[in-house]
Amino acid sequence: MAGTRLDPIDRKILAELQADGRMTNVELAKRVGISAPPCLRRVRTLEESGYIRGYHANVNARELGFEVQVFAMVGLASQAESDLTAFEEKCRNWPLVRECHMLNGEVDFLLKCVAPDLSSFQSFLTGQLLTTPNVESVKTSLVIRPAKDEPGVPFDVLESRLKNAP
Repeated sequence: MAGTRLDPIDRKILAELQADGRMTNVELAKRVGISAPPCLRRVRTLEESGYIRGYHANVNARELGFEVQVFAMVGLASQAESDLTAFEEKCRNWPLVRECHMLNGEVDFLLKCVAPDLSSFQSFLTGQLLTTPNVESVKTSLVIRPAKDEPGVPFDVLESRLKNAP
């Protein structure tokens, strides 16, 4: 099972940093019950191993003038690997696309987009997304309001699974 290579202290470090990535190493060490030097070594190891991919500020898009959030469900004409890769690369280069997920099922990709206003999103949709080679269909849904936006993973679920594992 994934996560079993980590000991309980590593998992506590990850849970604490996920909740507050700005805390000092001294505070983190205190919260997980070890001294600062080994705590810092563990954090570095978690970073180098890929468990920690980065540290980010959670900015308020609306306060910055991005009033519109849209989910776009994209269907491609071809699902050949080269076509999938080409579309993913396009998405990486579009600033309004904040997340791009390849899916299994009726839709090939789900894009999370932000825009200053509906007109800006419409320009992106009609001028870039819909004109992209291999894009066959696009369905969009405008976000009215978020009900939950929690990044990361639920560490309490991981701990429960590890306790109940044979």
